[in-house]
Amino acid sequence: MTTTTVPAPAPEQQALAAQNVHPRRTRFVVIGWVYSILGVLLMELSGRVPSDDITFTFGIPPDVPQITLDPPGMVLLAGMVLLAGGITGIFEHRLGNITRVGLAVATAAFVPLLLVLSLAYSTSSKQTNLIPILVESLRQGTPIALGALAGLWCERSGVVNIGIEGMMLAAAGGGFVAYAVLGGAEGGFWLWASVLIAVLIGGLMALLHAVLCVTFRTDQIISGVVINLLALGVTSYLRQQVIVPSGEGGGGITLPTWNIPLLSDIPIIGPVFSGKPIYFAMFALVALTTWVLFRTPFGLRVRSVGENPHAAETLGVDPIRIRYLAVVIGGLIAGLGGAWFSLETVGSFEDNMTNGTGFIALAALIFGKWRPWQSFGGAMLFGFAAALGTRLQILSVRLEDFRLLDLSRFGLDVSVVRITGLEIPSQALQALPFAVTIVVLAGAIGRAIAPAADGVPFERSK
Repeated sequence: MTTTTVPAPAPEQQALAAQNVHPRRTRFVVIGWVYSILGVLLMELSGRVPSDDITFTFGIPPDVPQITLDPPGMVLLAGMVLLAGGITGIFEHRLGNITRVGLAVATAAFVPLLLVLSLAYSTSSKQTNLIPILVESLRQGTPIALGALAGLWCERSGVVNIGIEGMMLAAAGGGFVAYAVLGGAEGGFWLWASVLIAVLIGGLMALLHAVLCVTFRTDQIISGVVINLLALGVTSYLRQQVIVPSGEGGGGITLPTWNIPLLSDIPIIGPVFSGKPIYFAMFALVALTTWVLFRTPFGLRVRSVGENPHAAETLGVDPIRIRYLAVVIGGLIAGLGGAWFSLETVGSFEDNMTNGTGFIALAALIFGKWRPWQSFGGAMLFGFAAALGTRLQILSVRLEDFRLLDLSRFGLDVSVVRITGLEIPSQALQALPFAVTIVVLAGAIGRAIAPAADGVPFERSK
């Protein structure tokens, strides 16, 4: 009888295995401690939160569902949830998958917590309607989702694209130039034609990116930066030399609002089914991208080229052709996202109108781990942050006597944090989506692994 001895892993392999496990545990432990500390601070704060009841409505009162809450009790509950979730993170090595559930629930608690605190310290109203926040989240998330889809097509084929911002900006500017000059910004045929022109401009910018990265094998990050700077300069020039002299710089007619029959009349969620064409196109493109990438031979070729282009080449796939097609498809989608800014939303164009949306879209793509519906979810998260910032501005949040870690109960007139008469500035609220971006990119979502050949230039085998 022959006995087979399995050799022990080499020290290098053991170290590598430890490295693959250790970062996740470290991240969970750090997040767990942060959540635990926040939970304790919230529990300590709960007794000094304004006690006036707040009301959340789901429509326009009075004949709509509504919830009345006690702010101190809700802050105490949120603190307990954060503390419990933090403890699961600290003891991840013992609790296993329970940690993911605990941290997910604790993270979700931030949304109602922020709304409760905002209403509690609001100087304008103790009541707010949640439906507009939901609808506005979808609206604000539309260009982010389109930008994430653009990046998805590029990076699934192995081409890094940080030029999404530039593609969207060029499309927004070029589309509105065509609309203002050819159609007088008065709607009709030229409005729809300008949307098509914006889409084509996004495709042309993507084609330039593909030529630089795929044919000339230029550094893909540098190429994306070039695209962004080119779009910023060209659109600024066109605005000064064409749009402003034309007298059509603002107030143009935008795309019409469509209502889906029957669905738009459903109570509470009906407003979700009422929107403009690019808003509805976003949902269709997410579904279409999912089907093409994961259910068709072309999608399989795109994904194979993004993972191992040389192996795909041995099977008869042309990686260069596939990468060109994927990058241009991504550019066309980015162009539609650009048209959302100037032709669907405001009917005008301003310098740097996209305001970093393309970069936030990349964060949504990473959040979704390079998958369409997950990236859509990330885009809606950032859209919610933007909508929430707008709503907080309306509520006029003001901290009259905010004390954290108040030691007066022990006979000491000391507070670690004390804020009196501070109104939350609008700039801080407008920065909320970017703050969420930083949290996402810092790794709060866990490890995200890009396609294996993403960013690697391809050269044909000889």
